[in-house]
Amino acid sequence: MSPVQEGTAFEALRAQLQEAATAFADGPDALEGILLGIVDDVDRAVREPLEIFPVCHHSPASAIAMARRLREKQPKVVYLELCEDMAPLLSELRNCRLPVAVQAFASEVQGFPAEWAPLSVVAPITEASAEYQAIAYALDTPGVELVLVDRSSDHVFQWQARGEQSAEAADPDAPPAEEEAALHGDAVGVELGDMRPRFAELEEHLLHHGRVRHWSEWWHQYVELPLGDSDHDTYRQVMLLIGSLFRRLAPGDPERVRVDEDRERYMWTRMREHLAASGADPADCLYVCGAFHASSRVAEFGVHGADTFEISPPSASTWQHGLIPSSHGAIEAQFGLAAGSVSIAATQWAKNVKRTRVQPFRLVGQAGAKKAAKPRKTAAPAVPAGADTTAGEPMDKLSGFLQRPPVLDRLDEAELLGWSVEIVRAARRNGYLASTADAIAVFETSILLAGMRDRAKPTPYDFQDAAITCIEKDSVPGRRDVRRLVEIMMGGDRIGQVGYDALPPLARDVHDRLAPLNLKLQQRGVQRALLDMASQPELEQCSDVLWMLRHLMPHGAARPIMGERRLGERPIQESWDLALGTHQRALIELGYEGVSIEQVLEQRLRRSAYDAHATTATVLQAVEDATLYLRSRRLSDELGTRALEVLATERSVDGAPEVLRRVRRLLAYYRTSEPTLPAWIESFVKTGYAHYCTLLPTAFTDEDATVRQVAAMLGFLFSMESLALSLGCDRTQLELAFAQSHPQEPPKVALLWAAEVQLGQRSRADLRARCDELLGNPLVVPAYPRYLSGFLHALEPVPQLADFVVEAVSNAFARLPDPVLLPWLPTLITTLRSDGAELAPLLIREAGRVFPGRLAALDAWTPPWEDLPDAAALPMAGRATGGNGAVLLAAHPATCDALADLLGCDGTWETASPAPSGAALVGRHPDTAEALGVLLAG
Repeated sequence: MSPVQEGTAFEALRAQLQEAATAFADGPDALEGILLGIVDDVDRAVREPLEIFPVCHHSPASAIAMARRLREKQPKVVYLELCEDMAPLLSELRNCRLPVAVQAFASEVQGFPAEWAPLSVVAPITEASAEYQAIAYALDTPGVELVLVDRSSDHVFQWQARGEQSAEAADPDAPPAEEEAALHGDAVGVELGDMRPRFAELEEHLLHHGRVRHWSEWWHQYVELPLGDSDHDTYRQVMLLIGSLFRRLAPGDPERVRVDEDRERYMWTRMREHLAASGADPADCLYVCGAFHASSRVAEFGVHGADTFEISPPSASTWQHGLIPSSHGAIEAQFGLAAGSVSIAATQWAKNVKRTRVQPFRLVGQAGAKKAAKPRKTAAPAVPAGADTTAGEPMDKLSGFLQRPPVLDRLDEAELLGWSVEIVRAARRNGYLASTADAIAVFETSILLAGMRDRAKPTPYDFQDAAITCIEKDSVPGRRDVRRLVEIMMGGDRIGQVGYDALPPLARDVHDRLAPLNLKLQQRGVQRALLDMASQPELEQCSDVLWMLRHLMPHGAARPIMGERRLGERPIQESWDLALGTHQRALIELGYEGVSIEQVLEQRLRRSAYDAHATTATVLQAVEDATLYLRSRRLSDELGTRALEVLATERSVDGAPEVLRRVRRLLAYYRTSEPTLPAWIESFVKTGYAHYCTLLPTAFTDEDATVRQVAAMLGFLFSMESLALSLGCDRTQLELAFAQSHPQEPPKVALLWAAEVQLGQRSRADLRARCDELLGNPLVVPAYPRYLSGFLHALEPVPQLADFVVEAVSNAFARLPDPVLLPWLPTLITTLRSDGAELAPLLIREAGRVFPGRLAALDAWTPPWEDLPDAAALPMAGRATGGNGAVLLAAHPATCDALADLLGCDGTWETASPAPSGAALVGRHPDTAEALGVLLAG
């Protein structure tokens, strides 16, 4: 356009708006300033030497106008409002099936709060969008340069508060939260052309007078349809008008206004820098941006704007970039659009292409696209009467557009009837009792609703409301309601896919290593994989990959159906349910962390082990995972040393049960697979023995320490005692710890008694006498179940007491009164279920050995503990009949003499006592011995 004096093109429109402001506002005050300011914004934008093309995100009208303008103008440089660091990825769009999202991802952040990590920015792209038309034109047209000019992903977080989007009010028509997290996760969305009023009263006014329920429906009815067939100048001026209107009526949120203006300064600064560096003519360039930013009033606006904006340097965070699958539903949830609006826009795009005969741009080799038809001879795009396609003075198309009555779109009965029949068919397939009468009712109700809303032709939103009214019942019989069925019928929630060539190296490596399974892993849905490593040993590598994916990816991506992985075991057969195509985003994001899944797993294990809040149990879990999945002795030793450091600094026993379980498992593995134990685990046993001996007296009296935790400490001390003593520990530590332990709670008292039996400080007879004393004391009987809970937990450190625990529980059931016993039964069951899952089999097995196996034998059964001899006489009898020396050593003293000489000990042998006369029990009951003699003699 040639520059002319400002104000001549829109002078008539200014005069009309000034008269309207005077008539409606009783004076030319604020309203006049707003209306005339809107015209000034439009006039300023259309006179800019660098052509500005305003768009709305995912708008079919914008996409059609974009394709038409690109074929008319054929610019040599296209400036696009998109994060500038995403440019290298755009060429990979041809390897994807749209919709997909361009993603920038930073797992380790510097310069931002640590709780923000990971940082993620996504920019979804659909075929029915103006940005895709611009990208396809620029990438496939020789000599055309595509320049992204919006702020980088790093600046998105530099300029924007973290909680801004979460603080926004949720759209009641938005999809459920789980759908939002399905594909985009919690990433910050970057959209090209946010065209929604920021003035709540204005949006409410438009929805009310437009007789629609949500903003997407209003935009479809009053912007998309009228602009679908308009010429370039009309489309451009109307979009500039809407953008200026929303901008001037936006509330004064200073933070949001500052971010918007900084973005505009950033983009114009980048464009001027490129023009100066490349020498491009602004007349051969096209600037594609949101209509809101096209009506900017910052000083830096235009190619001749002020160069006063200084772009801040990016932070030290490392950003990774890639493509992730997107969907219509994810886009709607990300940007607060009505459910089904993007699918309806895709359907409208197909209608616009067919009606206007505009040939859209599509990347060569675009995955999922239909084969391009042969170019046909067509006339120039239809231009309505009154349009001026010549260069020169910009013509006022706004006046005619605003004064023109709406064009009534005639009712397409065949289309509406097809919709009605199809929705009834879909409803019947999903369990609704719908019939032909319902199809007729939906047809008539759609026309009725459209008439009530001043529309000659029902829109998809009218049809959806009519279908819900006529078909929906009190309850939904299947998984989908009528609203969702209409959305599927109108195009469905189309889900994109990132092609193999566009995947990061890690994702491609995973697919290559799983190729022997002969499955189409990029397809969505669940696929069953059967691995028989006995007949196909090469599948063992696939098994290793699947177990690592199960550890790294969300639940459901790789789920084992048959088979498990344990330390020291090798798989034979496995069965898996795989859904890598459904969880493609998670697999791609793994690629941002490393080039192989082994590297990513090692990094995550190190990160969890060296975390500031890591406990001994979590570090031991990392050691076990490193051994189980990576088979790395180097990493296991490193993490084991870290576990030793963490154990030495812990002052609580919260993780004692988990520590005991994992140390036992690791010890069993190393003892069977290694010639010697690793140095770290020997040090861990020594340190743990001393550590738990020190904490034991405090744990017995600490109210925060549970019985299960104290039992786990005792289990560590008793099960590791032989190894600890062989490594140089002193058993005196344990004896002193027990001497200083004085618990008060009944469960811990019972636990201490059981431990004293293990140490030899208390006999079973004494323990049985203590229990009888408790049952005989009426004041203690109500608390007796708590003692039993302590005995149950004592099976962890002292499993030899299983028979005594069965005896104690049996006596409790036999002697406790019902008011005490019945309230305790739920506690017993929950204790065995939660804390005693590993102990219950031991208890049940012992009970099965003690109690009769048949019900008929129960009446004549006598508990074995009632037939025991007098406990007080047993030690005396033992001392009376027992010898006072070892007969074998006295008969063959050479070995002991040699050992004494080696140790430097001098001594003499004592006179041996008379030889024992025999076993007294055999003498009193000779029948068994005689029967055995007869058997051997025969």
